[in-house]
Amino acid sequence: MKRLKKGLFQKSQNYSRRQLVIQIIFASLVVVFFFRIINIYQIDAGGISIQKKASKQAELTSSVQARRGDILDRHGDVLASNLILKKINLDSTQIQTAFIPKLAQALMMPEKKLRKIIKKKLSKHAGRKNLIIKQNLRLTNPILEKIKALKKIRLKICKIKRKKKQINFLDTVLIFTKLKADKPTDSRVEACKREQIKGVRLQTDTRRYYPKSAALAPLIGRINHNKKGISGIEGEFESILAGQNSLTHLGFNSDSQGAYFNPIVHKALKHGQDIQLTIDTNVQFHAYAAIKKAVEKHEANSGSAIILKPNGEILAMVNYPADDPNNKALYNPKHYRNRVLSDKLDPGSTVKPFTMLLALEKKKITAKDDELIDVTKRIGHLKPDKKYKYMTVKKILQKSHNLGTVNVAERLTKEDLYDTWSKLGFGRPLGLIPSIENSGLLRYYSDWSKADKRSLSFGYGPMQTNLAQLARAYLVFANDGAIPSLKLINGIATNKQKTQVFSKQTTHRIAELLDAVVSLKGSGYRARIKGYSVAGKTGTAEMVINGRYNKNGAKRTFFTGFVPVKKPKYIMAVRLDYPKKCYAYYKPYSKISCKGSNSAAIVFKEAMENILNSDQSVKLLAKK
Repeated sequence: MKRLKKGLFQKSQNYSRRQLVIQIIFASLVVVFFFRIINIYQIDAGGISIQKKASKQAELTSSVQARRGDILDRHGDVLASNLILKKINLDSTQIQTAFIPKLAQALMMPEKKLRKIIKKKLSKHAGRKNLIIKQNLRLTNPILEKIKALKKIRLKICKIKRKKKQINFLDTVLIFTKLKADKPTDSRVEACKREQIKGVRLQTDTRRYYPKSAALAPLIGRINHNKKGISGIEGEFESILAGQNSLTHLGFNSDSQGAYFNPIVHKALKHGQDIQLTIDTNVQFHAYAAIKKAVEKHEANSGSAIILKPNGEILAMVNYPADDPNNKALYNPKHYRNRVLSDKLDPGSTVKPFTMLLALEKKKITAKDDELIDVTKRIGHLKPDKKYKYMTVKKILQKSHNLGTVNVAERLTKEDLYDTWSKLGFGRPLGLIPSIENSGLLRYYSDWSKADKRSLSFGYGPMQTNLAQLARAYLVFANDGAIPSLKLINGIATNKQKTQVFSKQTTHRIAELLDAVVSLKGSGYRARIKGYSVAGKTGTAEMVINGRYNKNGAKRTFFTGFVPVKKPKYIMAVRLDYPKKCYAYYKPYSKISCKGSNSAAIVFKEAMENILNSDQSVKLLAKK
């Protein structure tokens, strides 16, 4: 009996002990959990509390990209715009293997190639989640529809998962209190379910598109891979075209009523502005086609041209060679050079009309048919050619006679020449695209020698210019002796005042004489256009190479003219750099020395003839 009582007492005592142990364990857990709850707000996590860290993780900075402005011509035709495209971005870590064959079909590429690309991407430690597999896809590209269809398909995807064996509550408590070692055991099981493809993202992208291709490339310029303008109009007006991306900060606001996030706008979204040029794409096209043809036919290094309206608006600005800016794989900096504005040069005989204008204005000549200029005596280094003894002003211009021109210039003062050339704009910036423009040179007359004064009268010496300045000077023939500022961008204020350089009567008289230059007896005979009155002047100038004028045939040829002679509507200046093959007019296969008469004059004729044929208003003027 005593043994029985003793046994019951021991069992009861053991049971009480176990209860006590369990109670202690639970009490310990409660203390631990309570401690954690109190301390969770005070735990340091990288220098800040978890509360603050959670709040910080809830913050977000978002940005919306501004749309780049378009570049338009005078009629609103697009010269540069943003083409909306799509690209396919793959997350190589998410794509299920079972989908790769169908994905390859949708991408219209070999499966083996796709697997190789994904494998290579997976082998990299960084950037594995972004694989641009296709880009620059037009919205009509069939690949886009195939990808959309693929995303709707579900395939059976099986994965091997580790399944951890469950343990009872008591073991959980003992493990937590470290009274028992944690020895997890698990098993591998196959889990299958039907899934859609993962890791395939269709993203919107934009690409700058230039509809007129190479014809306007040196003027319009291009953007770089960061979509920032780096040349031409794109570069000069980057801040206007690019606009401003938005920047918004979203942060947690515990004091807000019903609003979880409090948006703060740091930068407002401003889309880029459109820029409209004075360029006429039809005129530009004909000028570009003529320049390109001439450069290739005459094997010239390059060619350029500019066409103006009488009010100074630029209708065309052409340079060749030029690259297609839509072809990103093709880039030669020289082919984006705007030679019309950036190159300073000797304009040669194209300035002779201004010498005659000034002499007539100062009453040093009469420019009448009975006035004869003696060309039998040497002046400076210029010797008589024994072909002419006495020449009229008309004949001097018609034959582009240097000695006759210098004979007239000898009657003028340095001050008058300098003042007139300055008023014509030589050596002064035009302000069209300042970052690339070369304003040329016009030395002050006090530094001139006699040789400088003489050579200035026929396009050499103390003056160098760019092609745009030369064309602008010829605007006096379309504005009764006055000269307006040039204009390239509509909507930008320009000086509307004209500078009066010559009188109306003087300008009209010399314009009549320049009409004779573009005749069968004149140096500009190959600029004639049937049915229209054309006036202008040829020019040929030696090129400066390594600081010296080249005497081995490296020349620039020019023609600057206007049409019609009375009330001109178009003024055009043409330049060819070192044309090497020129041909006689009556013997098309007979090679002759290249001059402005047999190269640049032809460009004027071919371009202007096409322009006039599409302009009915000029035909009416020509008949009056």
